[in-house]
Amino acid sequence: MKKTLFSEYIKKKKRIKDRLKDFRKVWTGTEKRIFSELCFCICTPQSKAVVCDRAVMFLEKKGLLLKGALRDVRNELKGVRFPNNKAKYIVEARELFVKGNRVNIKTEIDPEDIIKTREWFVSNVRGIGFKEASHFLRNIGFGKDLAIFDVHILRNMVRLGLIDEEPKSLTGKRYMFLENRLRVFSKEIKIPMDELDLLFWSNETGKVFK
Repeated sequence: MKKTLFSEYIKKKKRIKDRLKDFRKVWTGTEKRIFSELCFCICTPQSKAVVCDRAVMFLEKKGLLLKGALRDVRNELKGVRFPNNKAKYIVEARELFVKGNRVNIKTEIDPEDIIKTREWFVSNVRGIGFKEASHFLRNIGFGKDLAIFDVHILRNMVRLGLIDEEPKSLTGKRYMFLENRLRVFSKEIKIPMDELDLLFWSNETGKVFK
């Protein structure tokens, strides 16, 4: 299984690294772009990433992400599961980070302490748990030491014998325990954590997405 995994990695390595370069560019872009990535991650639980990405894109195009009423935000979350709650979370996140036309989110992100940054987002942004916070930070270029435990990653961890079964739920303590286990495996197989995540995801979905 490890040999097969590494063989797949060699085939996809350039695509994966190029995608991670795209993520790093988000951090050097506008704060509005970073905020939209947070909203994307708010939408992702139990929903398809491509559907969530499309919904947030439409919110941006229609000028609703920063100024839309709750109902208008809700109406654009087509195909996103639990749209009522997620629309509320987006509006609440906007109240936290947006003042007038100005987005101020970078001040809460410490590139020197991403673990502490993740904890801040989990504690302060409704709709954001450890998985979503890790996903967000990876998507803006800070995922090299974080795990994003969705079904694709957990399924691969079972196949590799890293865990016995997919957990039905993850407490913060359990999340960090599994993350450390994956971190050790990442070093052993010599595939960085953020690249390993995209490799697992692409092996399951056929896409190197986000």
